[in-house]
Amino acid sequence: MNHPFQAYGVAHLAVIFLTVALPFGLAAVVRRAKSSRVERVIIAALSVLLFLNYAAYLIFVRYRGGIVSWQQMLPLQLCDWGMVVVIVAMWSGSHRWFEVAYFWGIGGTLQAVLTPNLRFGFPDFRFFSFFISHAGIIIGVIFLMLTRRYRPRPMSILRVFAWSEFYFVVTFIADELTGYNYGFLLHKPEAFSILSFLSDWRPLYLVQMHFVALLFFIALYAPFAIVDLVRAKKL
Repeated sequence: MNHPFQAYGVAHLAVIFLTVALPFGLAAVVRRAKSSRVERVIIAALSVLLFLNYAAYLIFVRYRGGIVSWQQMLPLQLCDWGMVVVIVAMWSGSHRWFEVAYFWGIGGTLQAVLTPNLRFGFPDFRFFSFFISHAGIIIGVIFLMLTRRYRPRPMSILRVFAWSEFYFVVTFIADELTGYNYGFLLHKPEAFSILSFLSDWRPLYLVQMHFVALLFFIALYAPFAIVDLVRAKKL
């Protein structure tokens, strides 16, 4: 590797800044234009970017990344499912799909942006592909929140936790059959993350992952619960 990834180096900090700034900038464009057509164009651009980036990554790892087995190329990372969900949420306008995109996008994908399991730094193609796929999901979620005033509700936690259990079962079976660490269900990621604090004993590690996910969901809903409580007291 000529360009190893440097956590919180200039390139990484630039990505974090853009991940936060871009959805606000895009939402401002929509508000200023006051046009649903502009919103649809932005949604189309984000969707096409996410899809083409995913396709380009598969082609790259197949022919230049040294990956020759189809078992290594299955769309079973949480960000793969998150990408599909956020695209569906943007195009359908469904609040239920937004719920899943919000908790998976902010709760799971945000961890990947802040503590990426990545060895390749700027300007390697894999650096761009990794952050486009992960930051793009977050940008889509925040864009929906800003333009359509979407937000999670108390029952959203239970619904998304049920979807997460479905993802867990599918991915657990795939990991057992292929031997690859999709969803980090076989072992912890190599890069430091919140999963690094969990047990090294796999059965306990998997149980702890469920509690961590639930705690993340509650924490992500907490700001909205506080706002609702404050508004209720004012009434």
